[in-house]
Amino acid sequence: MAWPAAQLLPHIRRVVTAHDARGIAVARDVLVPSENMDLVPGAREATIWVTDDGLPTAENNASDDGAQRRIDNPENFDLVPHNGTNLRSTELAPGAMTAMHRTSSLDYNILVSGELILITEDGAETYLHTPGDTVVQRGTLHAWRNPSATAYTRWISILMPAEPAVVNGERLGPLFIETPIKVDAGPAMSVEGQQMPSEVGA
Repeated sequence: MAWPAAQLLPHIRRVVTAHDARGIAVARDVLVPSENMDLVPGAREATIWVTDDGLPTAENNASDDGAQRRIDNPENFDLVPHNGTNLRSTELAPGAMTAMHRTSSLDYNILVSGELILITEDGAETYLHTPGDTVVQRGTLHAWRNPSATAYTRWISILMPAEPAVVNGERLGPLFIETPIKVDAGPAMSVEGQQMPSEVGA
């Protein structure tokens, strides 16, 4: 599918603090470009920082760039470290939607630009539109959709490994469903609980 032509969002500006040889605090400033996601058409991603040594982390004494660390966890689509955190940016083109998916993780998702709709397994849609709107994702099956016809959306996520949710004795492990689930979505709900059109901005 060809996505509507739209202005790509600026690179992520990442500022990392450290200490110099004298023990003085310093800051290093770089731009982190996003790249196309092979798994999700119309999506772009950027790794901002990864830790992989558990908690408490020894990160304050590490000298390597956390963005260069690779996550080897195919069961969780290489998104969730086995024993650490993944700070990342995700962008969706106008009208793009992810597949329904679930990871064994606890995720903090914070909208920073544009509009975004969270779609849960029951068909409910939650409309996010104000920078700072936050979704705490607790191992549930979900998808994301950009309702805008003209602009990219971006959110920042922190993913941490977690035990799978257990419902009625069944462990709900990682899952990826490429074919959208057909449900009666009904009206989307904003984060304030206000009814929004189910096809916001489309």
